[in-house]
Amino acid sequence: RRTLLFDGDMGLANADVLLGITPRYTLAQFIRGERSLDEILVDAPQGFQVLPGASGVGQLAALSAMEHVGLIRELGTVCADLETLIVDTSAGIAPGVLQLAQAAQHVLVVVCDEPASITDAYGLIKVLSRDHGVERFQILANMTRERGQGRRLFETLSRVTARFLDVTLDYAGDVPEDPWLRRSIRDQRPVLEAYPGSPSAKALKLLADGADTWP
Repeated sequence: RRTLLFDGDMGLANADVLLGITPRYTLAQFIRGERSLDEILVDAPQGFQVLPGASGVGQLAALSAMEHVGLIRELGTVCADLETLIVDTSAGIAPGVLQLAQAAQHVLVVVCDEPASITDAYGLIKVLSRDHGVERFQILANMTRERGQGRRLFETLSRVTARFLDVTLDYAGDVPEDPWLRRSIRDQRPVLEAYPGSPSAKALKLLADGADTWP
C-alpha cells in the first residue's frame, strides 16, 4: 500500500524518533508558513512516508479550530495519490484529536485492560459520538498478557457503551505485551522489521490483514 503515517500528537510528536529518522523539517515549519506539507514529508526506510510532527512546540499544541481545519484540508491534497493515511493522535479529547478523528474513515481506539484506560476510551467514544457524529469504532486491545484477554476487554467496553451510547464497536484484535517490542523501541526500529517473528509483529500483521476487510 502507498501509505503515509502522520504523527498527529501535536507538540509531543515522536514517530521520527521511534523510526530512527531525522527529518529536516516538521509540522512546525508548515504551521508557520515556512514550508508546504510536501516539503516536510520524509521517506521511511521501510517503504512508507512520514509526516513528522514536532516535540516541545507549544504553538502546535494550541492550534485553533480553523488551523486544524486548514491542516486537514491540506492533508487531503497531499493524500490524493495515497491508498492509506494513518493518523496517530495523542490521547485524550483535545479539540485537535476530535477533529482528526472526525475526519477519518475509521477510528481505531487503543485500550489496555486497566480501569483508567477503559474509562478514557469510553470518554473518547462518548464525545465523538455525541458531539461529532462518529457512530462506529474499531477497538484494539493493547499489552494483553494471556489468550482471550483482548476479547474479554472488548466485551466489557461493549456492554458499557451499549447501555448508554448509540454506537457500533468492532473488535480489531489485540497486541500482546512483548519484550521484543520494547527492545525494538530502544533500537528505534519498527518491530516488524527488527523482530518479524515476535508475538507483537505477528499481531500487527493480523491487524493489517483485518483492516483490509473493514467496511
